[in-house]
Amino acid sequence: QVQLVESGGGLVQPGGSLRLSCAASGNIFSIYAMGWYRQAPGKQRDLVATITSGGETNYADSVKGRFTISRDNAKKVSLQMDSLKPEDTAVYYCKLDNYRTNYWGKGTLVTVSS
Repeated sequence: QVQLVESGGGLVQPGGSLRLSCAASGNIFSIYAMGWYRQAPGKQRDLVATITSGGETNYADSVKGRFTISRDNAKKVSLQMDSLKPEDTAVYYCKLDNYRTNYWGKGTLVTVSS
């Protein structure tokens, strides 16, 4: 099985920064894309940012210019979050797309509050 482990969540003040990472392990032969999604209380899970194996990135309008997604290696992705706002508070989930199946991590909580 494929397992995704997220790390880096926590409490940060508005305007601060946080860096999330996601490491994939298990029987993985190929990866189309990896990315981050988030879900705030009472809301649906929405895309934050994705990156393909070819390096193409996609961002939600709400985070453009503030968040940066990158690949640390073939099976690890990070999300640099700058200028954080209270509206960014959510559980952030890592997703892996292996061309056939999507795999999800258990999530890491990011809280932006003074």
